[in-house]
Amino acid sequence: MQQSVLIAPQHSRLKERPTPTVGPMDVLVRVRACGICASESHGWLGDGGRYPREYGHEVAGDVVEVGAEVKDFRPGMAVTGLFQKGFAEYAVTPQTHVTPMPAGYGYDIALGEPLSCVISGARRTPIDLGDTVAIVGAGFMGLLALQVTRLKGASRVIVIDPRQEALATARRYGADETLTPDEVNQNEKMRMMDISQVGLGYGVDVVIEASGTQAGLTLAGQMVREHGFLSVVGYHADGLRQVDMALWNMKAMVMLNAHERRADYQMDCMRRGLRLMAAGRLDVASLITHRFNLSQVDDAFRALMTKPAGFIKAIIC
Repeated sequence: MQQSVLIAPQHSRLKERPTPTVGPMDVLVRVRACGICASESHGWLGDGGRYPREYGHEVAGDVVEVGAEVKDFRPGMAVTGLFQKGFAEYAVTPQTHVTPMPAGYGYDIALGEPLSCVISGARRTPIDLGDTVAIVGAGFMGLLALQVTRLKGASRVIVIDPRQEALATARRYGADETLTPDEVNQNEKMRMMDISQVGLGYGVDVVIEASGTQAGLTLAGQMVREHGFLSVVGYHADGLRQVDMALWNMKAMVMLNAHERRADYQMDCMRRGLRLMAAGRLDVASLITHRFNLSQVDDAFRALMTKPAGFIKAIIC
């Protein structure tokens, strides 16, 4: 089979590789679509680690072969799930990491893995009816988080991003208010920075950090009110982060690392996200804006990094 392999920073190459072997509990899938994820962008840019690397984990495709002990899947089924090495013609994973795609959705839309991430974060983030929620970062994950936050009953959702185009997009997806980081800093009541502000309505109930950047994490921590909640959905893979623990301690705030490593819980969240999408409660289709083929993985990552006009999400298909 053909596989796109990252042989050096920002330099992928198509290579002939053996089609993955299928164990007794495995499912082999012909990859029809694989999303470009920011969590892999740091390795693509060059992080000082060793190469080559095999990326791609947001897979949807057709089952072509199943192991002898697999009962719930058969060749020809359209599936998505938890995969590795997905920038390839074929990928294999255990049957417990696969779920059927909802009928009527293309492979380029029904990418289960990012849905599992946003649903997991939403389920573990305590948003109460009537809460004010701020989302820092209006990329693909931030816009999914915005939609799910509305479903959970927030009365006011504020989206923060330095890009005006991203803020305009957030308004289309239901943001009540959109601000740049500079505008947040100029609004004294948007941040709680001192113990004298306790009880005066400074800050917001819940902040979802979806930028994956130091600046976004810093701003998110400042925006949480006393005894508020910070949910870190952004993937911070490009080095150490600094936090103002004195400020966080003063506020008695709660912080959640919203990432998940329990595969059974991830799959449950994935199925919930796919059901919401199939019910028309979660719009994924309009977030997929740029499509590339298997020989263009580097172009897809460049689009992620440079964000040309209209960019939200790139996929390989």
